Amino acid sequence: MNIRSYKYPGIPVFTLLFLFSVIAVNAQDAIKIDPEHYKVELENDQVRVLRINYNAGESSKMHTHPEGVAVFLTKHTASMKTGDGKTLKMQGNSGDVLWVDKTKHKPMNIGDNSFEVIQIELKNNTKAAGKKSLHLFKLPDDVSEKQVSDFLKEMNHAIS
Repeated sequence: MNIRSYKYPGIPVFTLLFLFSVIAVNAQDAIKIDPEHYKVELENDQVRVLRINYNAGESSKMHTHPEGVAVFLTKHTASMKTGDGKTLKMQGNSGDVLWVDKTKHKPMNIGDNSFEVIQIELKNNTKAAGKKSLHLFKLPDDVSEKQVSDFLKEMNHAIS
C-alpha cells in the first residue's frame, strides 16, 4: 500500500487551516463553551438575545460577544478579565442599561448574591455593521433613518 494515499486528497492545506480557525472562533462563543450561565432567548438574522445568570462566586471561561446592549435585571458586582489580561471591576443596580462594544472577557460574580443580565448581541450584517444604534421601533413610512440621524445630530448640537 502506498503511504501517499493517506494524505488529504483534494483538500488543500489552506482549507483545513480555515476550518480549524472557524472552529477556534466558534469555541469562544459563550453559549457553546458555557451553557450553564448563558441561554439564547431569541435569535434571528439581526440579533441574538441572551439570558445570563451567575450565582455568587461563579465564573465563566474566556469568551467573546459582538457589540450590543446589556440590561441588568439585578444588582451586580463582578470582575471581568479582558482578552488583553487586564481585570476590571464593575458594579451596578437592577435596571442599568449599557452599550457593550465587541469584547473578549472572562466574567466572575464577586458579589454576595446571584445576578441576571439580558444581553442583546447585534449581528454583523450590512444593516447593523458599523452603526451604534438599535431600533426598538418601526420608523413611519415617510421618515428615513437619515432624517432621524440628522435630527438627533441637530439636537445633540443644541444641547452641547
